[in-house]
Amino acid sequence: MTEFKEDSMRNQSITLVALLVLGTWLLAACGGGVQTNSGTTSSLSSEAQKYANLKGDAAKGKDKFLGTCSACHGPDAKGLPGLGKDLTTSPFAKGLADPELILFITKGRPADDPANTTKVAMPPRGNNPALSDQDLADIVAYIRTLQ
Repeated sequence: MTEFKEDSMRNQSITLVALLVLGTWLLAACGGGVQTNSGTTSSLSSEAQKYANLKGDAAKGKDKFLGTCSACHGPDAKGLPGLGKDLTTSPFAKGLADPELILFITKGRPADDPANTTKVAMPPRGNNPALSDQDLADIVAYIRTLQ
């Protein structure tokens, strides 16, 4: 009877180790995704990859947001009529992973872009070329606190 229990426990241990190895392998095989603010997983575009390692500081981002972005998006990020969208509820902003949102801000969006619903241009870097990539990561971190 003791021999049977030892064999059973050994088999359970081997099965558990095999499942752990298999699970680890599956997770590694499915890697490369980035968690978006909305909780879905998406692959980053090759252009956004360069921003993937930036970690934003929301406190620094608030000052930069107020100094640049608030001109169109308002000091509370709720948007200004005829200018910038409400960033606190925007499905577009919420649905992008941070590196993708940083990329969007670096490029901006022309007024004639079919996806531009305000038909007001979003200038690259909010029309502030002095903003570094790190500054933009900080701004994105601040925007996330408002959502």
